[in-house]
Amino acid sequence: MQDPTKPKVLYELAGIPLIGHVLNLGKQIRTDRTIVIIGFGRDQVRGYVLSQDPTAEFAIQAEQLGTGHAMQQTASLLEDFDGDILVLYGDVPLLSDSTVRSLLEVHKRTRSKGTVLSAHFDNPKGYGRIVRTPDGAHLSSIVEERDATDEIRKIQEINSGIYVFDAKVLYSALAQLEPNNDQKEYYLTDVFSHIIAEFGADSISISQTSNPIEVSGINTKDQLEELEQVYIRKMK
Repeated sequence: MQDPTKPKVLYELAGIPLIGHVLNLGKQIRTDRTIVIIGFGRDQVRGYVLSQDPTAEFAIQAEQLGTGHAMQQTASLLEDFDGDILVLYGDVPLLSDSTVRSLLEVHKRTRSKGTVLSAHFDNPKGYGRIVRTPDGAHLSSIVEERDATDEIRKIQEINSGIYVFDAKVLYSALAQLEPNNDQKEYYLTDVFSHIIAEFGADSISISQTSNPIEVSGINTKDQLEELEQVYIRKMK
């Protein structure tokens, strides 16, 4: 984002910080608790979040060792929680409450241990790919592009990174993560292989959004401007 002093999630889209859009989504779907994982610029992010939700809780990721490592930092707050955990991202501002409600409905109806929100992208470059079971009904694995074979890179169904988990199952799987990848990071996606190994492929469901733009994240100012125009058109 070309500014080393400003956390990305505090850049504004239509006058609201990116993370503000995510907090508003949480209010729309009436989450019981909001836990924000903070690292870079933690004091700035914490200050803004508390101004919007004084009841928000925080977990600190002091080292940036991957998404799985980030979730591990929430263990002291949630490992004894008996319920479902919705994982959202602070730089995905266009996600709608209807898409999340559909994701949650699939998760509850199928009584899954974990449910993935996916999308079909004509150009999936840069995204992790959804590899389905032979019957197409369940998840076989999620493969990050940097770790994918040429054949897997042809898959156009992408992993949004947005999930619902049974809390007990999630934290058991998180404890088993290892950084066995070229980034030497702890991938949150790897929890699915542990869950599938223990409970079977039918323990993981997939909910595919019909509106792929909703799961687009922001990494550059150009992407921010593009999604702001989408947001403005949607609001008209």
